[in-house]
Amino acid sequence: MTHRIALVGTGTMGSLHARVLSQNERVELTRVIDPREEAGRAAAERFETRWTPEIGELSDVDAVVLAAATEVHHPLALEVLAQGKPLLVEKPVSNSLEASQEIVELSAAKDIPLMCGLLERYNPAVMTARALVSEPIHLMARRHGPYAPRIKTGVAWDLLVHDVDIAIQFFGGQTPARVTSGAGYFHPSSVEGAEDTIETVLTFPTGLATVSASRLGQRKVRSLVVSELDRLIEIDLLRRDVTIYRHVSHDAVTPDGLGYRQQTVIEIPELVTAREPLATQLDRFVDLLEGKIDAAEERASILPSHQVVATVKETASTPA
Repeated sequence: MTHRIALVGTGTMGSLHARVLSQNERVELTRVIDPREEAGRAAAERFETRWTPEIGELSDVDAVVLAAATEVHHPLALEVLAQGKPLLVEKPVSNSLEASQEIVELSAAKDIPLMCGLLERYNPAVMTARALVSEPIHLMARRHGPYAPRIKTGVAWDLLVHDVDIAIQFFGGQTPARVTSGAGYFHPSSVEGAEDTIETVLTFPTGLATVSASRLGQRKVRSLVVSELDRLIEIDLLRRDVTIYRHVSHDAVTPDGLGYRQQTVIEIPELVTAREPLATQLDRFVDLLEGKIDAAEERASILPSHQVVATVKETASTPA
């Protein structure tokens, strides 16, 4: 069965979704939706589909991928769900917890599959590390990069939500018992109240996570380090590789004790997949449409990271 999909938004992320949708044999990119005629028509021509400026009647599709700007997620998602269509919405679901909850609650009330594009879940390195890690006690995540004027929300909703979600996943879906944060507001082009850097500590029942996000970096960094009692797992999300370190010994090598050596065993595990994360995510969405994934469980996995980010924004320092 081929599933007919409509794509809302043909910007940076929307174009990536359009490419992946057009390459997947399980779906058909039925149309692209964008109020900007030039961009919409260009995308429709490139991916050999049709363009409409508005969502309108959705009887021609089986599901929708929403990749428009975060600021318009709320009304568009409600419009899609009101027509009973399963929805994959780019992260965050919306730029406020209340709006995100309304979308999730409507999905639950109407029993319509809903998925959030928390893309790092499908990074091959993250998937590999999750299969290896069993008892994490400390997680450190750093997501830094150069300033992007097109992103109007602060780094909490744009960047931090990814690593908060990863931390929750690694700690078995547990809710942090405590969240502490500090935020910085530095860039003159940022909209009022949009944080440029944020540092967060999440205290879980069985461990600690420290998560850092910034849009003031001069290079793109996506790193993750997970510690267990007897080993350390280092993940580079950009290179998509995993390295495991296991300390063996540190012994004196001279009788007077002035010299010493440390021995560490290094392992580089094979990745569980080499697929592009967006393609893996789409396959999961199609599995969700076909009932191969529990819709209630998928829906329940969405809000925990959003709730933490909302708490972070409430507790972080505000601009003077």
